[in-house]
Amino acid sequence: MSQYFEIHPDNPQKRLIHQAVAIIEQGGVIVYPTDSSYALGCHIGNKSAMERIQRIRQLGKDHNFTLVCRDLSEIALYAKVNNSQYRTIRALTPGPYTFIFKATHEVPRRLLNPKRKTIGIRVPDHDIANALLEALGQPLMSSTLILPESDQPMNDAYEIRQMLEKQVDLIIDGGNCGIEPTTVIVMEDGQMDVVRKGKGDVSLFE
Repeated sequence: MSQYFEIHPDNPQKRLIHQAVAIIEQGGVIVYPTDSSYALGCHIGNKSAMERIQRIRQLGKDHNFTLVCRDLSEIALYAKVNNSQYRTIRALTPGPYTFIFKATHEVPRRLLNPKRKTIGIRVPDHDIANALLEALGQPLMSSTLILPESDQPMNDAYEIRQMLEKQVDLIIDGGNCGIEPTTVIVMEDGQMDVVRKGKGDVSLFE
């Protein structure tokens, strides 16, 4: 049975945030809110937790996982970013964008797209997510909470609890955070291509 924390979306309780981080560090899988939708998250170094997320979502091996980061300096540790790309992501973060980059050697191989050697990177604009990242001190390995039989993310924490309380270790109820996915931008080989229009504005690329 999972634990269930009600955390204030604008003023997260530090005690609960630190308890959530302890669960992550112990290999737990959590459900947490972001600025686009609820997501599944785990420690970047925990293979079994990542495999649990794969089973929950029934993901194939070619799925792009996302590293949810605190800030731009953390992005540079895990992604190969040139100056032009850096200016772009600085203008768009924090916000509901996922950037697909060639990964550095800091990214565990199992998290990479096996063919392209890429990783999704994002910096959310959500106080609970940011508090978790700050207390954890490193990125969260993350995937949008979309169940196999659905094409939209889950958004009701009570419903999430009913469906997933035996499959995850913690559900953080941060209220309604929407169901619109992030805008996905591929940043490879000097190109910047919007491959999914989501919540993030794409006018910069038009």
